[in-house]
Amino acid sequence: MIVLLEIALVLLLVGGGWTMFNRNRHKDKREALTLRRVDAYIETIRRERTNPALVAMSDTELRDLLHSGARNLKAAEQKKHWTLLAIGAGSLIVASMIGSQEGWIGFAIAAAVGAIVAYGTNEFLDRRMRAPLERDGIDVDRLTVE
Repeated sequence: MIVLLEIALVLLLVGGGWTMFNRNRHKDKREALTLRRVDAYIETIRRERTNPALVAMSDTELRDLLHSGARNLKAAEQKKHWTLLAIGAGSLIVASMIGSQEGWIGFAIAAAVGAIVAYGTNEFLDRRMRAPLERDGIDVDRLTVE
């Protein structure tokens, strides 16, 4: 049993080291893709001329606005994912505790309540992270980098 734990710990350390080693490469690729999307969106704004406030901005102002909006959106997405992970973990722990007292039905009810809370939180945080960009007339889906 202890040998399996040691092997799991070594694999976890190697995997974590590999992830940290490759993080900058993926970050650079994502940043380049974000900048390309920002430039393409600037061209679309200039071509379509649907939002007078955005059309009136210079390219530098528009690029700064869109790029900072994309970075803020990415940070909000990460915060949302960590929040949902914490809600899921908390729901699982609470459902396990209730399940040990009340059985499978108690576990299922607690897990369902946790799923409803997670869904509501996801929708709230999703709307909240999109609101500042949509208020300025920016299409959020054009800036999203998967």
